Amino acid sequence: MVPRYSRPAMVAIWEPEAKYRIWFEIEAHATEKLGELGVVPESAAKALWDWWKTDPKIDVEKIDAIEAVTKHDVIAFLTWVADNVGDQARFMHQGMTSSDVLDTTLAVQLVRSTDILLADIDGLLAALKRRALEHKYTPTIGRSHGIHAEPVTFGLKLAQAYAEFARCRTRLEAARAEIATCAISGAVGTFANIQPEVEEYVAEQLGLVPEPISTQVIPRDRHAMFFATLGVIASSIERLAIEVRHLQRTEVLEAEEYFSPGQKGSSAMPHKRNPVLTENLTGLARVVRGAVTPALENVALWHERDISHSSVERFIGPDACITLDFALARLTGVIDKLLIYPERMQKNLDRMGGLVHSQRVLLALTQAGVSREDAYAIVQRNAMKVWESDGALSLLDLLKADPEVTAVLSPAQLEEKFDLAYHFSQVDRIFARVFG
Repeated sequence: MVPRYSRPAMVAIWEPEAKYRIWFEIEAHATEKLGELGVVPESAAKALWDWWKTDPKIDVEKIDAIEAVTKHDVIAFLTWVADNVGDQARFMHQGMTSSDVLDTTLAVQLVRSTDILLADIDGLLAALKRRALEHKYTPTIGRSHGIHAEPVTFGLKLAQAYAEFARCRTRLEAARAEIATCAISGAVGTFANIQPEVEEYVAEQLGLVPEPISTQVIPRDRHAMFFATLGVIASSIERLAIEVRHLQRTEVLEAEEYFSPGQKGSSAMPHKRNPVLTENLTGLARVVRGAVTPALENVALWHERDISHSSVERFIGPDACITLDFALARLTGVIDKLLIYPERMQKNLDRMGGLVHSQRVLLALTQAGVSREDAYAIVQRNAMKVWESDGALSLLDLLKADPEVTAVLSPAQLEEKFDLAYHFSQVDRIFARVFG
């Protein structure tokens, strides 16, 4: 976790104090249910909750000191609680194993993190929708392979991003459901020393569902799916970030990141305005995706459990969630303040002498009786002259002077094929599909 790329609410979920509070709640709820079932005295849970109501400070240093001796984090925590609660604490952890606490806690942390991420995506979707509607009919050039293709609108670019992040949100909701499971099933998951009712009760109290069948751990295919989903979201962030970076290039300059008063672009070149935020997002996306392969490799544990997954998750859990939270918030800010230049978009549209309308002429020739092969050759022959002139020549003028074209199409018919508005006749329908 790097403070530069972290936000407080998400960081708080992964702080040691927060983890230990979840540990206590799991132990106390389990003890409470065991008391109802008559396995332990009901006074045990009361003693735990009475102490907890005093809002005790979680003494991380003391717990760490105990762990330095025990070499076991859960035992160190239980020992620290017992030192504070007294004799009744001996009834904690009855029939449970460490993974019951650790895995259920991780589920709680991932669920709480997901709720923040879902809110982040909602904020991004709102910004994308607002800017898409603002530029619904702002003409710009569509590019394939980085080369001018045909006209689109800038609103369509943003609407596409909206649809993509709407899918991301749906996937994240599914990932939340996938990860929100509780296991309080004891050693090797057989419930030999603790009743399933305890697991059901703890799950209910923590907003989880019982794991249908665990070994000694919650199956890691759930976690693999979760982190893979975060990786997909990170890739969608990078896709939009790269679009902004390309549009901000000096030769293009159709849009750029907001450049605040007093901001500096370069220590050497005072004229620079660099896409630093979106470049940063590209890097952060790599960090989030870096969690995916380790999560996939965590699925294959030995028999009923080993701990090869444990060290991995101590890294990727907080790092991936904290980084993605920051990245989504940063991208929302980029879109919200994005500087958009319709005049430059129009200038770029006009730059290549009308080449962007070549397909309409091709189709018109075929509809006028020219074979597709011949029509393609005629249009391409003229288009290449425009291309090689770097847009100094006009495709429309060349076509009007080509006898093979004028034999089947009148000047008025040709001019109609160069109408920019033609390309936007279905924008309303596309927006209706995306935004409803």
